[in-house]
Amino acid sequence: MEEVDVEPAITNIPAASDGKHLGFAWGPGDILTYETLYPYASSGVRGSGSLYIHEVRKDEDIYSPILRKLFNESHHIFVGLQIIREDLPSKNKKPQFVSISKNYRSVIRACMEELQQAAVSTKVADVATQYGNQVSILLAIELIWNLCEVLFIDAAPAGSLLLHLLDWVRLHKADVDEKAREVLQSESPAEHRDYWDVVVSYVLQGRLEEARQMLVKQATLHPAARNMFKLMDTLLSKMPFYNPGGTQTLTEFDVKWRHWHEEVDRCLQDNSFASNPHLELICKILVGDEDTLLEHKGLLSTWYHFLVTRLLFCHPTVKPTELHFYAQSCMTMFLDMSPEPLDSILLAAFEFDIHQVIKDCSIALNNWWFVAHLTDLLDHCKLLQSHNLHFGSNLREFLLLEYASGLFTHHSLWQLAVDYFDHCPEFGRVYLELQIERVPLETERKALKVLRICEQRQMSEQVRSICKIMAMRALRNNRLGSALSWSIRAKDAAFATLISEKFLQDYCAKGTFSDLDLIDNLGPSMLLSDRLTFLGKYREFHKLYGEKHFSEAAKLLLSLMTAKIAPRSFWMTLLTDALPLLEQKEVIFSADQTYELMFCLEELTSSLNTAAVDADRPMQVRRPITKSP
Repeated sequence: MEEVDVEPAITNIPAASDGKHLGFAWGPGDILTYETLYPYASSGVRGSGSLYIHEVRKDEDIYSPILRKLFNESHHIFVGLQIIREDLPSKNKKPQFVSISKNYRSVIRACMEELQQAAVSTKVADVATQYGNQVSILLAIELIWNLCEVLFIDAAPAGSLLLHLLDWVRLHKADVDEKAREVLQSESPAEHRDYWDVVVSYVLQGRLEEARQMLVKQATLHPAARNMFKLMDTLLSKMPFYNPGGTQTLTEFDVKWRHWHEEVDRCLQDNSFASNPHLELICKILVGDEDTLLEHKGLLSTWYHFLVTRLLFCHPTVKPTELHFYAQSCMTMFLDMSPEPLDSILLAAFEFDIHQVIKDCSIALNNWWFVAHLTDLLDHCKLLQSHNLHFGSNLREFLLLEYASGLFTHHSLWQLAVDYFDHCPEFGRVYLELQIERVPLETERKALKVLRICEQRQMSEQVRSICKIMAMRALRNNRLGSALSWSIRAKDAAFATLISEKFLQDYCAKGTFSDLDLIDNLGPSMLLSDRLTFLGKYREFHKLYGEKHFSEAAKLLLSLMTAKIAPRSFWMTLLTDALPLLEQKEVIFSADQTYELMFCLEELTSSLNTAAVDADRPMQVRRPITKSP
């Protein structure tokens, strides 16, 4: 057995006293624990037991109304991804995969914003803390997903790679925009205490146009230093950025960038900004001085921001294969303590170790949503083909099965899980068959939903099981029509026979049939059992009699006895029903039919006389058919 990568988290169960013996029961996604009367391990004294049963949930997120939207929306994206044609060339599918990845991220962003609003509006401290924790998790998820999109799905080459990484950092380091708004809305922006922090932050993110606009305000306040500000503006405006759609090659861009870099370095060596420490600081950043960058950890805040800034001003043509070297060195230089799980995940991504990213995320995150959907997308991009698990299923299917199994524990999200199982070709159907049987059938509406799912997938065993459960429930509630309908749907001949007997007993007691619409429209279903056939034909006899088709009614009544379709216990009732036909003014029964009728009466009388046990006493109709005028 393989060793676990990390020690399992300890769950404290409230009200469970130290030393008490706990019993537990496993559920599909939860565990129920309870104190028992088992003696103390040390003293041998019996425990008193507790009145409480504690529910330990494996995944709390599926019970969050806001996060439920994440599951619902991502389900639609997942289903859309599965129908992308396999025969399309990879080049044609790449834009679709990138678009799908962005759709996933937009759903994450929408949920994050809603959680932030909910955290602000709630007045309950614990709830606000819970929402805040969920926002932090979603922020980390979106950060990792975005990086995986850049490195694996879009697979940006040298030149374009840095542009994507800049967008990645800017998206996840948005506090500078809030600070900039605060500065610009003040009476004197250039004298605001955060003015230079905003300018430097813009430069660190490569947002040089915004930095130039901010510097104009400072230059206006210091006319004597106008030339110095103008020189800085020139350096910022001349910094080249690679244009993937342009005519310039990567080599030509590299030459142009080096010329610009040398010009900035000359200005620094010439002490062109020595009289203004803020501008000199910006100049040092532009030449990529590592010590200067590390002195501003507060503005960078993370090692991966430091990495992208360092690449921007030192290695703008970095290749994907070189990223891991710079990432490792930047993390080592920036962090003063051991890396957090998020740091390790991002480093694994920069090292292009997809499987390590998925593994670390599976350990660090509290549910399977992220790893299941990301792995599915990467698998469609043909990036996981070489990785199969030793117990059969591949990595994609394993994670999807785990995620879908968790959804099945929820009262409404279980319907989403069905589609995930459908797209797991190896074990999906087996999992679905096992999980669908655990769905509680509280109402007929829900039972019909489950039944439709099973029928669409030809899951005959589950169809029969559901129908039997619903038929038995209806029978217990004395709803014979519903019980018969479910038993017919289950094709359960024995149960249909039992319910048909109940209908006949009910008829004998009341003199009328209940649920006439159902019995009148049995159609071929009445052939499921002899007793059901008799019930349908006997009701047909009543209809013929009521419509005064006496000859057809007499013929049908006689055939029910001579063909042995009618139960022997019901023959006396049928013979009683024949009396009004015999009393009609016109002759209804022919001589042969009358003879057969008498033979049936004689056979019934003989069997009653010879019966040892009176267990098959004929049922009598309380109100026989009245004679037609």
